[in-house]
Amino acid sequence: MENGTVYSPTTEDNPGSASGVRSRIAACLSMRRLKWPQRVLKLFQLVLSLLAFICEEVVSQCTLCGGLYFFEFISSSAFLLSLLILIVYCTPVYDKVDAEKVRSSDFYITVGIGSLFLLASIVFVSMHDRTSAEIAATVFGFFASAAFLADGLFMKLWGKRHLSQMRKTETATSEPLNSARE
Repeated sequence: MENGTVYSPTTEDNPGSASGVRSRIAACLSMRRLKWPQRVLKLFQLVLSLLAFICEEVVSQCTLCGGLYFFEFISSSAFLLSLLILIVYCTPVYDKVDAEKVRSSDFYITVGIGSLFLLASIVFVSMHDRTSAEIAATVFGFFASAAFLADGLFMKLWGKRHLSQMRKTETATSEPLNSARE
């Protein structure tokens, strides 16, 4: 028995770059559904809300804890919701649901989180004890709220421009179907 005849039907000479677990994961995960500026904003939202939550969790004592608890709830919710939205955009789940509903939900969630994050940051600034962890948490909170609101503004402006372009193409191609026969 030769090694060449035993192994030749079952092995490949050059398996190529399209095989393996990494390529299957890469085929499932794609950020191509988001425009480049929106990708950056979504990643900033995710990272900044996580950093705000971590900095807030480091706070060991508080005098007036209501602002801290409100900020904790908003920052953790913002992180989880932005992670959920990013997962929907980057996985095959996006193909299984209506794209317009995803974009609409993304817009309302993003603007709502941005507004609540801004409010929570303002409340936390007015009630904190001025420790370095609290200051860092509020700075990340303000940056995160700016990222969420900028993303909402981007979606609103891009959506209007995209909608007007779609209407222009619809009016340019809207001739009766049976006009070519006559």
